[in-house]
Amino acid sequence: MNVNLTIDAQLTVQLIKAYLQELVKTQQSDGILLGLSGGIDSSVLLSIAVRAVGKDRVHASFLYDRDSEKESEKKALIMANWLDIGLDIFDISPAMKKKNIYDPLIMKLIPYSPLFNRLIQHSYRFINGEVPFKTSLKIGSNVGNGSWIKSLMYNFTIRHIDRGFAERHIYRRELLNTKATQENLILIGAANRSEFEVGWFVKDGVDDLPIQPMTGLYKTQVWQLASYLKLPDEIQNQLASPDMMFGITDEFGIGHNYRKLDVILDMMEREKTDEEMVNHGICKADIEDVRELMLYSEWKRNSLHETPPVQGGVNGNVRSSNMNSS
Repeated sequence: MNVNLTIDAQLTVQLIKAYLQELVKTQQSDGILLGLSGGIDSSVLLSIAVRAVGKDRVHASFLYDRDSEKESEKKALIMANWLDIGLDIFDISPAMKKKNIYDPLIMKLIPYSPLFNRLIQHSYRFINGEVPFKTSLKIGSNVGNGSWIKSLMYNFTIRHIDRGFAERHIYRRELLNTKATQENLILIGAANRSEFEVGWFVKDGVDDLPIQPMTGLYKTQVWQLASYLKLPDEIQNQLASPDMMFGITDEFGIGHNYRKLDVILDMMEREKTDEEMVNHGICKADIEDVRELMLYSEWKRNSLHETPPVQGGVNGNVRSSNMNSS
């Protein structure tokens, strides 16, 4: 049994373009605003937005802080130059400093060593049997964070990192909302379905906006769009980063690589049993963990969102292939 998550990339781009064009028309907007992180999701959406309404009506902002990945600005500039659009670059570090997110000892240490940051996450997972992200979801869903050892370790380290991550994304949304209102622009977000299903986003943050045209597409399907759009190699070949700590990628933080995660999510949508998924070659522990991530992140998905124009799921309008038996 093979899982094929292939989408019709040309149709997908056409539908998102038409959706954005209609938004601008019906809301009598002067254009579109997008926070450009330099990552593949925002780069894909920015590229489609330019194709939809023209480069003069698309506005991109790169909002960084002290702990942002050093290469992110470079990648954001690569995309802006490739599309021949302007890029507003703004340092939010002073605002984060006022919120005291850099004050805890752990926050003073994380800017210096990716190895140290990975060691923190590895140690937490080894001692507590789960990635810090999962503990954060449990706390948010009022399940609690378990043993006193886990509580102590979480409160001393991960709690401060998690707060800093959330504050950045919420503040970015506030800034972008203000700009969109002042300049009569439509603010859109670039979250994907993989992140949305497991809660890998900040509630009320820049990836939890009402208008998110790609939340119907899995991460692997966004990669397909990047290839179809022929985005620069530096964008297509990068590892997805949450802009949380140096050296921590999305897959490291979630605890699963996107290709496997997307297959699990797809098979769950098909209502496949655990036994069928195991027979497909998926580890039962991974299945159980993804199911728990989905359960513990339900509280994050109660914000109001517009229905995305494209769906890459089992019966989605852009899915070109389904699961076949072999």
